[in-house]
Amino acid sequence: MLSTKQWLPLIFSLFLFKSCLKTKKNDINDQQKLTFNTSKILKLAPTPPMGWNSWNWFGKKNINENVVKETIDAMVATGLKDAGYEYVVVDGGWRAKELGEKGELLVHKEKFPNGIKALADYAHSKGLKFGVHVVPGSHDCGGDAVGGFKNEETHVNQFVEWGLDLIKLDLCNQHFDPCSDCTKSRSGWSEESIETTYRKWQNLLENCGRAITFSISAYAFRDWYPETCNMARTTGDIESRIHKGAYFHKDTINHKFLSVLDIAEINNRAADKAGNGYWNDPDMMVTGENGLNEDEQVSHFNLWCIMSSPLFIGSDPRNMGAFEKDLLTNEELLAINQDPTEQGKLISSDGIFQVWHKKLKDGKSALLVFCLTEDNKKSIRFDISEIGFDETAKFRDVIHNTDVEIRNNQLVFNLRKHESRMLLISH
Repeated sequence: MLSTKQWLPLIFSLFLFKSCLKTKKNDINDQQKLTFNTSKILKLAPTPPMGWNSWNWFGKKNINENVVKETIDAMVATGLKDAGYEYVVVDGGWRAKELGEKGELLVHKEKFPNGIKALADYAHSKGLKFGVHVVPGSHDCGGDAVGGFKNEETHVNQFVEWGLDLIKLDLCNQHFDPCSDCTKSRSGWSEESIETTYRKWQNLLENCGRAITFSISAYAFRDWYPETCNMARTTGDIESRIHKGAYFHKDTINHKFLSVLDIAEINNRAADKAGNGYWNDPDMMVTGENGLNEDEQVSHFNLWCIMSSPLFIGSDPRNMGAFEKDLLTNEELLAINQDPTEQGKLISSDGIFQVWHKKLKDGKSALLVFCLTEDNKKSIRFDISEIGFDETAKFRDVIHNTDVEIRNNQLVFNLRKHESRMLLISH
């Protein structure tokens, strides 16, 4: 018979063997889960989605069927479609104020007399994709009881029937959060229910038989986003035309919503999470007549491009000026945005200027420098060795299409308030 001293090593070895088997099984299950989620997402958004969203310009009140059709026509005529802006998304304002008898979504009959399917069909006929704004709780952000809570399957079936290509699922309000013991936000949601609800929508969309890009709008980054959706808001709303007008940084006006730079700095916190079919969404853009001057519009678009952000136009393509059109269709800026290597990051900020850097494919990089000072002009210096380059590298100003001279590894610019330079760096 074996003694205690002889049994103990055998028991311990058996324990280790079982633990290894369990670990390997869990590793396999985790890997299978990761592969499943990633493959679904990659098929829909291998690069940041691009398009137009109605909210920043039209809000809930001023959007209607004619405006949407005219916008679709304008996106084709102005070359926005050819530049890659393929989604047309109608935000709030398309729904009736209540659901149907079976919990189905109803359109606003006066503003959208021909329904959503007719608009989706029209967009498709022009080579564009179509999406709408919906809510997963009990009420939308304006208080109308049109949410998808307990009607999820019904709503997804409608999306398929209408031929939708994207849904923006905006958290808004929940009056019936099922987690009775959970801490809830002012909008009525618990964190537990937010995750459970969005994962349910993910599962329904992935198995609905149609490729529908999934955009989450829940106003803060959560670590389950990258395996759940294609793009997700990381911040609150950006100030836009429908509010008091966009602003870049500091402003003397008391604003309810966020500045361009506030948004960018918050979005930067989740930079390492972007890629592989998931993209951090810092909200729709506010170029054009949203409130920014031309220098600020360039810096704003540069930021969204270097952050690998989804690019959704928030102005009126029907009346787009040459400056805005040229900016939004700049091929090199769009190439920087669409390069999936990584999300660009803030690498230097001293209150006078900021420097952002993004690694690109083929060993290239993008470098964004912009001025924060209130002075008319400020001299800015940056040592390029901090990002692994020296004087042998080539630096080119993307906006001005000029080469930039480097001396003693120093990059030197004289920039106006909120002016920027986007540089493409290659060996």
